[in-house]
Amino acid sequence: MTDTAAIALNEADLGEIRVPTPSYDRSAVTTGIVHFGLGNFHRAHQAMYVDHLMNEGKALDWGITGIGVMPRDAQMRDVLAAQDHLYTLVLKHPDGTLEPHVIGSIHDFLYAPDDPEKVLALMASPSTRIVSLTVTEGGYNIDHVTGRFVLSAPAIVADLAVGAAPTTMFGFVTEALRRRRTAGVAPFTVMSCDNIQGNGDTANQTITAFATAKDAELGAWIEANVAFPNSMVDRITPVTFDADRQMVHDEFGIDDAWPVVAEPFEQWVLEDHFTLGRPPYQDAGVQVVDDVVPYELMKLRLLNASHQGMAYFGILSGFTYAHEASTDPLIAELLRRYMDEEATPTLDPVPGIDLDDYKATLMERFGNPAIRDTLARLAAESSDRIPKWLLPVVRKNLETGGPLTLSAAVVASWARYDEAVDEKGAPIEVVDQLRVELMEAASKNRDDDLAFLRNREVFGDLVDEPRFVEAYRRALATLHGDSAQAALAEALAVE
Repeated sequence: MTDTAAIALNEADLGEIRVPTPSYDRSAVTTGIVHFGLGNFHRAHQAMYVDHLMNEGKALDWGITGIGVMPRDAQMRDVLAAQDHLYTLVLKHPDGTLEPHVIGSIHDFLYAPDDPEKVLALMASPSTRIVSLTVTEGGYNIDHVTGRFVLSAPAIVADLAVGAAPTTMFGFVTEALRRRRTAGVAPFTVMSCDNIQGNGDTANQTITAFATAKDAELGAWIEANVAFPNSMVDRITPVTFDADRQMVHDEFGIDDAWPVVAEPFEQWVLEDHFTLGRPPYQDAGVQVVDDVVPYELMKLRLLNASHQGMAYFGILSGFTYAHEASTDPLIAELLRRYMDEEATPTLDPVPGIDLDDYKATLMERFGNPAIRDTLARLAAESSDRIPKWLLPVVRKNLETGGPLTLSAAVVASWARYDEAVDEKGAPIEVVDQLRVELMEAASKNRDDDLAFLRNREVFGDLVDEPRFVEAYRRALATLHGDSAQAALAEALAVE
């Protein structure tokens, strides 16, 4: 395509675009879902499912209004407003095939600092029946050691002040629910779609804790009346690069300032627990079930923990992308043996899922060269991820006497990574909310090989477990004395 052939993405020019576009009348869409954390994953996942339903003539009253509360969300506000909230989702198949769709289920976006009252009015409206969340693992403001909501966080202290206009998701959800209660309007369902075990339970715990601190009676009412369904979500969705914008321009003739690229695989397992109804998600391929736990443990301990396994070893071995690392012979063996020998024995049977097939599919997905998912993305915010995804496997195997050498090697590779310099002496940018204290501890690794592990905020009592400590020390010593590849070979040689 030439520059003159490219079409600006907006409602008026949809008819000129030669890829699948919304077949429904977007002017008939009304807000039924308010979503906090409108990033690439939400747009490749939940919004896509609603768009599927709308293309079938369903769920037009379940349109999505995104809410931004972070400074970076101002850019999303501006981009989406200029495009009538449309965007291109491109699925990248392993063989290089591109599958584009223009998604239209998001029909508005409000940047909360612009007008907090407008956000609250929408959330308090009876038409809003679901408030959904993708606020990341760290967005729930939980202390790693105590498991409790951190009331002392500055943003939380500010939102708890008498008469303060809310600035956080917790403040908005609580105030909107208070208004609904006062007006006699039934509460909306809070639907978390974040990559944490028991995400609905976590949303319940944290929002109720905030509300109780604000008003004990309101907190008790939320606890008793608001539904917080658990869910398991899955689709590898990397960040958007300029090359993706150029690809959408060149391949499809669309000028889209913020397209989304994703793998073809998709999965959403959702607990059927809603106070005011829901879209017919099952008609779009969502698995609506009574119990999400077996599915979420499968995903967190197999897929997400494996991402951590490839991230640090991959970067230290000189790789940039997930597909490069996952097809390295030693890393590939680490991933498959970790899944088979250490993670799978900690799982209960998963209804309707053949775990061997699932793990084989994971390896294929990891190796998809079209996605170009960066290892740096997978390595970000490790202090929120390792404790939730990998350490439960370690603790279960400590309890049962199961193997843990490979898990310990992954933790050691994280400790080595947080020294912030690779094996060639080049700097590593550590992205983590605990980066200062973690990097300080990692800087002592060579003089005190348990310095990193002594952070009980992250690791709890693992430093007191001799079997784990032995495997961790051995891997870290080889990472220092030789290389990541040597540490992998050594860990894989342990029976």
